[in-house]
Amino acid sequence: MDASAEKPRENWYDSFPGRGIVYDLSFTALSAPDTEGRLRAVAALGKSGDPRAVRPLTDLVADHEPAIRRGAIAALGEIKSGRPVEVLIERLRDRTEQEDIRRMAAQTLAAIRSTGALHGLREFSADEGEDPDFRAYTRGLLEHLGAV
Repeated sequence: MDASAEKPRENWYDSFPGRGIVYDLSFTALSAPDTEGRLRAVAALGKSGDPRAVRPLTDLVADHEPAIRRGAIAALGEIKSGRPVEVLIERLRDRTEQEDIRRMAAQTLAAIRSTGALHGLREFSADEGEDPDFRAYTRGLLEHLGAV
């Protein structure tokens, strides 16, 4: 076939293996101008279950918009990777964070169930400097898992 008859590629990287929807969704989640578009991309990344989505979702746990942080934490709970555990523990311990986001971080750590995640929840529930009701909530998550 004549080279001039071939369909030109849109981008130089289209020929690389592994390029796909996860990268497009990650780009949208991280940089789209509208919150709704970002939230849809974040939710789709969680539903994908693709381990390549963990890094961008972990980055979004510190986003300036609470809805994006909430969505990223929920999406990480769907993927259940142990890689974001430290970031989730930081979010759980951040007393300036909204309480529902802190609770979601605790739920996601419980869903991940890794040694590090359970250790972080145990330490949090034992921290007398934390709100007693919130400590009881995390203890309840651990009891539900049989990990007290």
